[in-house]
Amino acid sequence: MTAGPRAVPGATGGAALAVFSGAADVAWLRVLKPGFRHCFVIVDCGGRWVVFDPLLHRTEIAVLAVSRRQLVQWYRQRGFRVVACRVRTPPRRSAPLGFYTCVEAVKRILGIHARRVITPWNLYNFLISHRN
Repeated sequence: MTAGPRAVPGATGGAALAVFSGAADVAWLRVLKPGFRHCFVIVDCGGRWVVFDPLLHRTEIAVLAVSRRQLVQWYRQRGFRVVACRVRTPPRRSAPLGFYTCVEAVKRILGIHARRVITPWNLYNFLISHRN
């Protein structure tokens, strides 16, 4: 299933920012690597940026009309790690099964089918090593 003909935003090859946080609102997240306990993605949609933040209890979506530089600067000033990346064309097969986590949500948006990428730290390393 695909969106209608105006589905240009977030299209394959479009710019995105993966954002990583060390915040842990629940105790069990503290077993993850400090600085990499949560992640979310921001996708360029023709001059506006769509923030997709899959939280434990809900998913937040926001549209921001700021520059990429402003976004990166704002998040980095607050202690987040930001990785510039692109929305990829995933293989034409089902994505590997996995629990719905922030990592899995970000992987689906970015078109990543890497089975062993299950933590924010894994995703960060994957994105750094697979830069376009």
